[in-house]
Amino acid sequence: MSNKVTILFLLVMGILIPSLRAQIPEGVITYEYRLDVHRNIPPEREEMKAMIPQYRTESYTLFFNQNERFYKSEADLNEMATGRGGGRRMAFRSPKMEVYTNNQTQEWVEQHEFMGKNYLIADSLSLAPWRLGSEFMDIAGYRCQMAWYTDTLTKEEITAWFTLSIQPFMGPDRFVSLPGAILAVDINSGEKVWVARKIEARPLEKEEIKKPTRGELISRQEYHEMTQEQMQRLRSGGRF
Repeated sequence: MSNKVTILFLLVMGILIPSLRAQIPEGVITYEYRLDVHRNIPPEREEMKAMIPQYRTESYTLFFNQNERFYKSEADLNEMATGRGGGRRMAFRSPKMEVYTNNQTQEWVEQHEFMGKNYLIADSLSLAPWRLGSEFMDIAGYRCQMAWYTDTLTKEEITAWFTLSIQPFMGPDRFVSLPGAILAVDINSGEKVWVARKIEARPLEKEEIKKPTRGELISRQEYHEMTQEQMQRLRSGGRF
């Protein structure tokens, strides 16, 4: 982590420390993730929309205490769903995904399953260039404020909603760097959406937080390029 980011991190923590006593110290957040599959179908394959359900829904869980976070996918197989017109039913396997972060060591470890192989992305915590908005919304009983930024690597427009009532620097997937827990994320106006459906304050079991260790070490840039290349191959072959 750079000196600039470290200083900003400490400043934010300094502002929040007086209120941390009132925040949930540890617990579990369950997120619903929804992907608009039709967004990735090219115009020349428009007929595929009649065979593939528009939305794919998955469940993810975030375990947290005062120093560590562990986020993971919950299901290996999505529910069978019927495409428009009925009859044909298709299932999609959800690749395994885990993220571990540690506030004290500034450690970030991310594991992905892709094309039957595990990959590890090891990095340090960093702050995304969030801009705070003036809009507020209630999510799962918590008052949340909006924030947004543009991801220069994935070219995605990110909108998030975070609450100061749960400790900072945590959220679904890679979205962790706001001064409160992130309870919802919207990418590209509905293409990908995470929403917290259940928030449980409780002591964690010993094995509920763990650091991923299996997989080939790869950079985030390399992993992004690899997945984009494979997606292009699938599109060219008419498979999704």
